[in-house]
Amino acid sequence: MTRGGRTKDRDGPERRCIATGASGDTGAMIRFVVGPEAEIVPDLAERLPGRGIWLSASREAVARAVKKNLFSRAARTQVRIPEGLTETLEALIARRLIDHLALARKAGLALAGHDKVKARLKSGPVAALIEASDGSEQGRARLRPMAGEAPRIACLTGSELGLAFGRDHVIHAALDAGGVTDRILREAARLSGLRDCAAPSGPLQHDDDGAKDGPEAIG
Repeated sequence: MTRGGRTKDRDGPERRCIATGASGDTGAMIRFVVGPEAEIVPDLAERLPGRGIWLSASREAVARAVKKNLFSRAARTQVRIPEGLTETLEALIARRLIDHLALARKAGLALAGHDKVKARLKSGPVAALIEASDGSEQGRARLRPMAGEAPRIACLTGSELGLAFGRDHVIHAALDAGGVTDRILREAARLSGLRDCAAPSGPLQHDDDGAKDGPEAIG
């Protein structure tokens, strides 16, 4: 998605997941590199130097990669995997998503509160409808028809959304296109995979600042 809300004509680079063998856009994948102490390091911003190892952002993929020693196979050397890798990834990505949402709020691209979101949906299309994962299903469902085909983000709790919007608790929010919107959609897709939530629909574009190597599991 561009700043004007249009889908880019060219897809982002593809990589192959070391756990599933499936190739695809990196929007819902995580890059890792081997650190100086031969340890696996998540490169969520995709800027660290070195050979990249790509993994689908799902609990199943992480568990398989750890159990089958797939990181070492991909790195072509024995590497150390930190304890609680899945939980660490979940916490790091949740923090990134919250921070990006906070930036969007400060830029006037995101707002929260049932009445404000309802009014915003009435005024025209949004880039995404955001719901607290622990909110009332009945209350969340009321706004969905108004959002049309907009992606729905539902991987953060009300307390986590509250951190992004400077409140104790948030159930409903809306996101407009521009600025960090693409990054928010991407982090939401990755966190949804790790939390077994429904991923936001719509195109997830690769961050142009990320790695730009060939279409392989290494890159």
